[in-house]
Amino acid sequence: MPIELKHPGVYIEEVSSGVRTITGVATSTAAFVGRAPRGPVGVPITLTSYGDYVREFGGLWKESALGFAVKDFFTNGGTTAVIVRLVGANNKNAVFKVANVTLTARSPGVWGNSLIAEVDHDTGPDEPGTTNQFNLKVTDDVTGAVEVHRNLVPAPVDHPRYVVTALEFESRLVTATITGSNRPAKAEYKASASPAADRGKDGNEPASTEIVGDAPAENHTGLYALDKVDIFNLLVIPPFVNPDANIPTTVIKDAAAYCEKRRAMLILDAPNWTAQNAKDQDLEATIGTVSKNAALFFPRLREPNPLKDGAIETFPAAGAVAGVIARTDAQRGVWKAPAGLDAGLVGVPQLEQTLTDGDIGQLNPLGINCLRTVPGVGRVVWGARTMQGNDRVASEWKYLPVRRTALFIEESLFRGTQWVVFEPNDEPLWAQIRLNIGSFMTTLFRQGAFAGVTPREAFFVKCDRETTTQDDVNLGIVNIRVGFAPLKPAEFVVIRLQQMAGLATA
Repeated sequence: MPIELKHPGVYIEEVSSGVRTITGVATSTAAFVGRAPRGPVGVPITLTSYGDYVREFGGLWKESALGFAVKDFFTNGGTTAVIVRLVGANNKNAVFKVANVTLTARSPGVWGNSLIAEVDHDTGPDEPGTTNQFNLKVTDDVTGAVEVHRNLVPAPVDHPRYVVTALEFESRLVTATITGSNRPAKAEYKASASPAADRGKDGNEPASTEIVGDAPAENHTGLYALDKVDIFNLLVIPPFVNPDANIPTTVIKDAAAYCEKRRAMLILDAPNWTAQNAKDQDLEATIGTVSKNAALFFPRLREPNPLKDGAIETFPAAGAVAGVIARTDAQRGVWKAPAGLDAGLVGVPQLEQTLTDGDIGQLNPLGINCLRTVPGVGRVVWGARTMQGNDRVASEWKYLPVRRTALFIEESLFRGTQWVVFEPNDEPLWAQIRLNIGSFMTTLFRQGAFAGVTPREAFFVKCDRETTTQDDVNLGIVNIRVGFAPLKPAEFVVIRLQQMAGLATA
């Protein structure tokens, strides 16, 4: 707004440039949904290392492949993971008595049976009105985690060190209830000494309805707990029973639909096929989807199992592949196919099956991405197609990097143009839109994200009277058209050799 001119002199007025920088969103945050031995249930937890996963969810577990998939993700270059722990029926939190105080493990599972509580009365001076302070030490006998809560009181409830309130906000291991107003006696109390009915249980394998979630719009349970996460780009659902099991097709179908809604990619493991019968599969029937937001990888991995003294066993590949995708994004960008000699699988000594060139030549055109062993290099990802990558489909979303680049641009522009809402819908606004989106797309072009020699060949941004008619203006609509020329991976490199006849002369 112009400044008010009150007296003769020089006035300075700052004028907005109209530039609102659009920042590219993250591209390789991986969400994992599965069973774990401990940790919050149905709450997305963001982690940045496998060590974080061990502390929060208990590490590797023979009952589920989740821990192995997360380990492979970080080993292969992943940096950020979101974990949603699910439990099946018959799960239970461990409960044990500490005199008149009842402690309950923070989350269900057998892990809670290893808790030990110690009470002592070596407190500081009693505050006015209190003569019953006590200290509580809680130890996880498996992990060695120790918590010490000092100067707790059993009453009154509005006291800042009231035991129930203090543990609710301070403890990562237990919550408490109390009967009466006396402090518990000095002693050691073990959850393992509780009656069988009070001991923690891991629960059964989650049913399909528990995995997907019941009434997701209202409760955000199961898979839909990810509604609470701002963004994720890759979704991995490891087997829930043991590492060699399969995910129900109904779960995969719903997960693919959810990924389309959230602009993410579903990374899938092929079932326990042989190379021969993989060629004859109806993917929609046997997998559950042929979504453009899903990619299938075959075969599975053979890795050492630390839970069995390093015995080589079969594990799903999706976690490792998600790590390779994250590593490729960081090194080359989301537009680079996460496949080839640079897409090595770290920590994978073997594959479940050895695929020949002939096998790959039959599987790749079907949209099945292969993992293979390359002499001198090791195990690598050797395919980058979505589940619409079947040559017969002729989909524009045939290639994984093309689809992921589109999703990256969509999400970035969705977030970067929120300022447009409620702005006057006319040429000044349209010019600002063209400027801001054009700047973003030019930056991507300079980074090598698009095909073409010049920006004009690589992309276009259109927002004017042609895209937004007077009827649109009357309805409060502004239409923006953005197009780009994608970089498609060179799957087939043809080298023609010619022998030159005769000898060169001086």
